[in-house]
Amino acid sequence: MSNVRLNAYHIMWLIVMFDLPTETKKQKKDSAMFRKQLEKDGFNMYQYSVYIRYCASLEAADLHIKRVRAFVPNEGSVSILTITDKQYSNIINIFGAIEKKVKRQPLQLEIF
Repeated sequence: MSNVRLNAYHIMWLIVMFDLPTETKKQKKDSAMFRKQLEKDGFNMYQYSVYIRYCASLEAADLHIKRVRAFVPNEGSVSILTITDKQYSNIINIFGAIEKKVKRQPLQLEIF
C-alpha cells in the first residue's frame, strides 16, 4: 500500500450542473428524485441546479461520477465537472445584499 500524501492537487471536487424539465408531473418527480439522489450520495446544494461534493481522490470522484450517471433522468441535461482542491480554492464568491423593505411597526398605545 503506497502512502500517498494528500494535497490540494490530489483532492477533488465534483460539480454537478443540470437543467431538468419540470413541465409535467412526471418531470417534476424525476427532477426531485435526481436532487434527492445527489444529496443521498453526499452532494450539497451550491445553487439551485448546482451541487458539489468533496472527494479525497480521483478514484473516489470516479465512483461518484458512475453513481450520478446511474440516476440521471432521461430528459434534460446534466454536466459533471471535476476540479482539484487547488483549483477550487481559487473560487471567488460574491454575495450581494438583498434589499428588503422593512415593515413599519405599529405604534404602541398604552392605557392606564
